[in-house]
Amino acid sequence: MTITEYDELAEAAADAECRAWIRRLIDSADEVVAFVDARLNGGGTGTYKGFFKGAFNISYHVDFNGRRPSALIRFAMPGETVTPWRDEKVANEARFIEYLRENTTIPLPRIHCWGPASESPRGLGPFIIMDYIEGERLSWFLKRPKEDEYEPMVLNPDLDEATLDTFYEQIAGYMLQLSRLSFPRIGAISRNDPAKPGAWAVTERPLTFNMNILGTTTGYPIDKFPTKPLDSSSEFFEQVAQQHLLHLETQRNLADDEEDVQRRFVARHRFRQLIPRFCTDNEHSAPAQFKIFCDDLQPNNMLFDRETLRITAVLDFEFTNAMPEQFAYDPPWWLVLKQPGLWIEEDGMDDFLARYEPRLEQFLRVMERVEAQQPGLDPPLSARMRESWESKRFWFNYASRRCLDLDAVYWAALHDPSDGDGLALLDAETREKLPALVEKKMEQLRAYKAEHAAQFSKEDE
Repeated sequence: MTITEYDELAEAAADAECRAWIRRLIDSADEVVAFVDARLNGGGTGTYKGFFKGAFNISYHVDFNGRRPSALIRFAMPGETVTPWRDEKVANEARFIEYLRENTTIPLPRIHCWGPASESPRGLGPFIIMDYIEGERLSWFLKRPKEDEYEPMVLNPDLDEATLDTFYEQIAGYMLQLSRLSFPRIGAISRNDPAKPGAWAVTERPLTFNMNILGTTTGYPIDKFPTKPLDSSSEFFEQVAQQHLLHLETQRNLADDEEDVQRRFVARHRFRQLIPRFCTDNEHSAPAQFKIFCDDLQPNNMLFDRETLRITAVLDFEFTNAMPEQFAYDPPWWLVLKQPGLWIEEDGMDDFLARYEPRLEQFLRVMERVEAQQPGLDPPLSARMRESWESKRFWFNYASRRCLDLDAVYWAALHDPSDGDGLALLDAETREKLPALVEKKMEQLRAYKAEHAAQFSKEDE
């Protein structure tokens, strides 16, 4: 079973919007530097030093010739982020970084100011101005050397365990700190607690990575996403299950043939059936407590000093929310760098497990040592991570956050082969919906292929 491909027509429209915006950004470099200089009282000494492009943002490095420390202004890219959500995404991230700087020792950049598109130079978009931090990207140090720059990063098997332990110890400490932070609802935070003015509270909906991927690359109707915070994990997973099912209906090129439709139909309905088994509402606390969770807390978003092997900055807290506590109790998915869904598709589950499980055991040993110095949760976070892995809750959680990987993950990790094609696991009323869906998906695919051929043949002329 393969992971879901993007809707190339939706992706092309998003790319065109993004390219046009990047041209505007390049043409506005002098104005952007002047804007940063004015915001930071640089006295006209600001100079452009370079740019950095990430998955969702472009940043300009502005130096002040010794008058004050260098700064970075980061803009959320349209097309890569659902355009109407850019202000929301930036506001959520800036607030979480501020909250985490107040409540943890994680090395985070200091934010000087941030604002919506309406306050940016030439209306380029919502922005964050923060300290520029020196360092080398940790993933570049950990990855296996590769000849093709587009090949996914994979952990270098020749790294010695002592070096990995040094990094694991630091990251385990960050995860332990995050696991101690709780809110009583699921969603994004602000200082608008109605009961305690100025205190942090969950006041906004959870804007997630999964929602953004659906909204930018699949043709999913964005008006169908949640609009307010949630009060239980079961409610959250039920909404995710509904998103998976609507995604199945709306992405025109999601399935290649009738058999593919059936397998995705089974996987998505089975995900919904598995919610009572894997959802841990109030398992460890009553009333429910929801944990700060950043799905992208991984080496590609960390800087380090090669001489000391100390992490100097943890970056990119976009799509961070107070989320079901079980997410914070998962072992890290990134221990072999390459994403599990992609590894399963390209190399198979057996190969992934052979690479991942030794690193998991190493990480858990390090976590146990960190916990011995910083006791907190009972049962310990390391024990909860082990339970998540052994119970396969890790895979359920991962599938809930990765819409494009869901089907491949279900069939590789959550389906019992003795249940055959899985149709018998669904009730009769659900099974009766399959023939109409198969017909609909095949009609959609024919229309999509015709439109795709027409559009891309024009571009080739």
